[in-house]
Amino acid sequence: MLSGEPPAEPAPLGFATGQASVSGDYREGNEDSLYTSAWSAFVADGVGGHAAGEVASATVAIRLASMLDATEGRVPGEERLRELIAVANADLALRVRVDPALAGMATTLVGVFSDGTRVYVAHTGDSRAYRLRAGSLEQVTQDDSLVRELLASGVIGEADVPDHPLRSVVTHVLGGDAEDAAALHVAAEEARGGDRWLLASDGLTDYVPIPLVAETLSAAANPQDAADALIALALEHRARDNISVVVADVVELPEAPEYRPAFGGSAAADPAASRAL
Repeated sequence: MLSGEPPAEPAPLGFATGQASVSGDYREGNEDSLYTSAWSAFVADGVGGHAAGEVASATVAIRLASMLDATEGRVPGEERLRELIAVANADLALRVRVDPALAGMATTLVGVFSDGTRVYVAHTGDSRAYRLRAGSLEQVTQDDSLVRELLASGVIGEADVPDHPLRSVVTHVLGGDAEDAAALHVAAEEARGGDRWLLASDGLTDYVPIPLVAETLSAAANPQDAADALIALALEHRARDNISVVVADVVELPEAPEYRPAFGGSAAADPAASRAL
């Protein structure tokens, strides 16, 4: 660098991703939807026991992805991120007004979104985000679930959680009401190259021991290998739910990274068809 020249700006940090989603051996259909790009990634899990969970997850995924298209997946900050998710949530209410048979549909959401220097983690429901850093896996989100509230209040202990009859009851999801979007959790942290993020529906985390998840994430050579290995683990552990994972490595990106959004899961796996939703 010549004397007097300003230092070069650091390369922006985004994601190299891998994803996988299967219905599992005990479910006929897949109610999960996934999206990945160089700047953003998320998992939406249609809430079981409610009407049209697969429609809910796909509606939110496709609407959110269509708005992310304007910036090729890059999100400039928390306020804008909350606005985007609020609009996607409002689409659920619109769908119900058009088709009242869909009343009650809802979905969880967990995602990571980069602005180049910071990672924003957004979530509602019991789909989770974990960060693997220097070999240590940390759960970054906390479930919006009745069982977690019972655990926090001391009514039940950790040993009661796996077999609790109310384990699947979630306390906050996206269901079309403005209050749902207001309850969204968003946390921000400095983007650090070398971090590996895991986004997962409860079809993984309810059945595979977390130490084994950490071992698998650490051992995989790349995000897609990690995603495929985690799906295989969940099937080996006889997961009785849909299983969806996104693995996102924090990496340096060129100034204009190629925008190649990828979808997975239910109707979001075919975005052309999903635009008819």
